[in-house]
Amino acid sequence: MSLAVIPSPSEGVWYLGPVPIRGYTICILLGVVVAVAIAERRWRDRGGAPGTMMELATWGVPFGIVGARLYHVITDWQLYFGPDAPNRPIDTILIWSGSGPGWRGLGVWGAIALGGVGVWIACRRRGIALTAVADTVAPAVAIGQAIGRWCNYFNQELFGGPTDLPWGLEIDPGRPGTVPGITTYHPTFLYESLWSLALALALIWAGRHFTLRHGRLFALYVAGYTAGRFWIEGLRVDPVNEILGMRLNQWTSVALFLGALAYFYLIRNKTSEEPLGTDRALAQARGNAG
Repeated sequence: MSLAVIPSPSEGVWYLGPVPIRGYTICILLGVVVAVAIAERRWRDRGGAPGTMMELATWGVPFGIVGARLYHVITDWQLYFGPDAPNRPIDTILIWSGSGPGWRGLGVWGAIALGGVGVWIACRRRGIALTAVADTVAPAVAIGQAIGRWCNYFNQELFGGPTDLPWGLEIDPGRPGTVPGITTYHPTFLYESLWSLALALALIWAGRHFTLRHGRLFALYVAGYTAGRFWIEGLRVDPVNEILGMRLNQWTSVALFLGALAYFYLIRNKTSEEPLGTDRALAQARGNAG
């Protein structure tokens, strides 16, 4: 094996006095902040009211964290409730705890699904079309994922199989999925980060050159992300549940990819206006709520 060009960090947690500062958490939070900032800019360019994306984020982010954890617990239930579970059932909610998987146990599918529910609630309160928001945030979400995926780098987790490629990632011996005597593995976190960044640029280009409204740009994001995730997931060696020889996340990718393409085709002729939550729409929504 060649020496790894990408050395793993010696520490993933630093302490500011008694307060732990986790690299995983920093990456996730930075990804959220950047995504919201980009979405806010895109929303204003579309004619929406300033500050809207921040308000939607106050609903979407908490819902997304809960959804991400739920997806992880449901798909990896044996880690908490199996006969040989290494973690206690209470660890299902202690995502900040160092006793269980900690911040390692978050699933992007649950984050997007339940986060979308939170955003939908906020959109109804503001009189905004959810599809307009979805198209606005699609590239921003992809960029946020490109940043957030580096969380796995700090945890030395979710890497691929052994490789002697010059960009191999050095992993400490004894990590789940490592092979005795092997030190370098496919940096799947980097593959997904670069894929998400390229996808974001493609979405921005497509949005400028084509009329993609009513959720069609977001459908392209889903199709593009799941296509890459299917390939990258197949490289990973961390132990997971499988169905018919394929990892569960690969099946999820296939289902979402097909669903996104179907939606993109079925909505192709929809041309109605999408409310953006103007002052007039907001006043009307509040009046109806009262």
